[in-house]
Amino acid sequence: MASLILESTRFEKAAQASLAEQERHVRSSSIVSREIGEETVVVPICRGVGDLDSVYAFNALGTELWRLLAESRTEPELVRWVTQHYAVSEEQALADVRSFLADLREVGLVKTA
Repeated sequence: MASLILESTRFEKAAQASLAEQERHVRSSSIVSREIGEETVVVPICRGVGDLDSVYAFNALGTELWRLLAESRTEPELVRWVTQHYAVSEEQALADVRSFLADLREVGLVKTA
């Protein structure tokens, strides 16, 4: 009986991972962003002008991923781009992209399309 539960749990996790890989991510339409040098500054327009906690800055990699998110992209597409342009393993790129997308979703800068 225990093996059936383990197999079911393993299948559910694989199905969830597959769905997450197919989700397309796109930038929110309620933000303004500007590139300054190699960095990007993003400000949600729905918050108060004086709310400096709502201003986000991305480094060079974040800026490149932000550009890619102007059109809907999947997590594997972003990971592939990172591994093609930076000397990192696929595992490290996946961890970094997942963290970046999670942070962006948490503050409402991206949504799933």
